[in-house]
Amino acid sequence: MRFDFPFHAATWRRACAVAALALLTPIAAAPSHAQTASSGQHAALAPGAKAEAAKPDASTAAATDTAAAQQPGIAAKTIDRTIDKVKQVAKSAGDIFHRVPCQQPKGVPNTTGSLPHVAAKLAAGKPVVIIAFGSSSTEGYGSSSPEFTYPNRLAAQLKRQYPSADITVVNRGKGGEDAPEMMKRLQTEVIDARPDMVIWQVGTNALLRGLDPAETEKQVEDGVARIQAAGADVVLVDPQYSPRVTERPESARGMVKLLGRIAALRHVGLFPRFEVMRDWHERQAIPINDFVTADGLHMNDWGYACFAQLLGDDIIRSVGQIKLGVNVPADVRTYRPM
Repeated sequence: MRFDFPFHAATWRRACAVAALALLTPIAAAPSHAQTASSGQHAALAPGAKAEAAKPDASTAAATDTAAAQQPGIAAKTIDRTIDKVKQVAKSAGDIFHRVPCQQPKGVPNTTGSLPHVAAKLAAGKPVVIIAFGSSSTEGYGSSSPEFTYPNRLAAQLKRQYPSADITVVNRGKGGEDAPEMMKRLQTEVIDARPDMVIWQVGTNALLRGLDPAETEKQVEDGVARIQAAGADVVLVDPQYSPRVTERPESARGMVKLLGRIAALRHVGLFPRFEVMRDWHERQAIPINDFVTADGLHMNDWGYACFAQLLGDDIIRSVGQIKLGVNVPADVRTYRPM
């Protein structure tokens, strides 16, 4: 991965000097990940906290710049730290699968199926909009930086595969939510954006909160029908295989089956996240802590990256089918081993 800095050297040193003094200046703590009120819900990111913290006014910036210029030693050290940080991020992005390889699970049925709308547009070189809809594991809770959320990893993979294509992956994850809350924003945040594909991660909070499965099934089925009517491909993503989920084995199995029934009934895709993650642990012998964070619920950088990789492989495979003339109708789901 190459990082280009379109600044002159003097401007770069000046910017780093400002950052140095900012690090030394006491500031009010910005809101961090806020825990949801309901027991067992995912945590939510505080909206706008980082953006507001990064907007000093002109007089503050000038004063900071003058003070930083008077502390060249601090500025130089900050430049070194900044460059080291950039190198570390680049290295972690590049070698994440060298630490633990991301392998295709064997024996796990891939029911993502045909994705005719998004595949046809990618094959034709037309602009594509994909919306990742869900709760905190879509939002990216547990990742070390926005770069490592699954929607961003998926976007990077697709852009590498189709470098000339105009691909937009929009993150519409919101921590703590499940079907009742998601349905309230389905129209404005998903359907109105006219996506070609919607990846809907749902069900984990429902089982953790003890929501009525019948009501969840009704809401998700209705949501899928509305997305289909808007002309988008749909892939449902079931709960993660993690300690907080597996400690409720009956609820977990019930939610996996529930989403499977909806996918079959509505003829949409299903990414079997629960079985894929179980394969990581049981067959590939990967320790839980290698793909789940210390909270026992959310995936970490590697977990999100491998999830995104496998999902991206399915999209790429569908594009390949379209290019070969294997145009599977939208209402037919294909089953094949991963």
